[in-house]
Amino acid sequence: MIKDLQDKILKLKKEKDVCILAHSYMSEEICEIADFTGDSYALSLKAKTAPQSTVLMCGVRFMAETVKMLSPQKKVILSHPDAGCPMAEQMDREIIAEVKKSYPDYAVVAYINTTAKLKTVADVCVTSSSAVKICRAIPQQNILFIPDINLGSYVRSQVPEKKFKLLSGGCPTHARMEKADIIAAKAAHPQALFLAHPECRPEVVEYADYVGSTSGIMDFAEKSSAGEFIIGTENAIAEHLQYKCPDKKFYPLSKDLVCHNMKITTLPDVYNCLTGAGGEEITLDEETRLKAVKCIEKMIEYGG
Repeated sequence: MIKDLQDKILKLKKEKDVCILAHSYMSEEICEIADFTGDSYALSLKAKTAPQSTVLMCGVRFMAETVKMLSPQKKVILSHPDAGCPMAEQMDREIIAEVKKSYPDYAVVAYINTTAKLKTVADVCVTSSSAVKICRAIPQQNILFIPDINLGSYVRSQVPEKKFKLLSGGCPTHARMEKADIIAAKAAHPQALFLAHPECRPEVVEYADYVGSTSGIMDFAEKSSAGEFIIGTENAIAEHLQYKCPDKKFYPLSKDLVCHNMKITTLPDVYNCLTGAGGEEITLDEETRLKAVKCIEKMIEYGG
């Protein structure tokens, strides 16, 4: 039944000139029918160069907004209207504008996991893979890093020459993990390397053999000569890696490392989007888009 539905989706996306993007946290059956899979920023760049006139984002809302910012001429559809991101929605433009008044000489560095409106008050955007590089590269010595306090803490540890102001925000899925989780995982799998996403708490990250983005974790595991890994990010990554490297073993850090906003999108949702019976078209007013895209352009300028 899954294969039949996948075949229908592949046929429809070709007929309707649709590029399907799937974030790495999507299920395996959705990734299999996508034109591109990867992290949020990589998908946005793929969307920009894809020849199709319509982009279907299998991910969460801020990702679809980022695609629209970079490809305003294309029709962008979010696969499930309720697929939000709690971290992206924790802070708004008004809150950060007020905070900036107390820190006028601080550059606002916004994680890409933010809404389009919040990006309008950012000086530069970063991804988990580029945050350290860009924070080193920007001329400002003082940085207001939003919204993820855990990613900000990691970047601060790697860029000690600069001063950081962090706010209390972050990914509730990654932040759910505690020191006890990694101690238990290490006890169960003593030979396994621990690969952690920097959205995890510092007390978890300090145990990591490798710290990096979703794509970085997958790349490290695929290329490593090691045979066992504890995966400290969304459990879909352990599943995808098991398919890619069946000769290696992958253990989720915890059964609770699940992003329910990502998991809300199903293969039938993708099918319904292509038939016109589901999804939500993403629109941005041009003033917001132009203001928001500036921080992404700065990220590209600094090598993000």
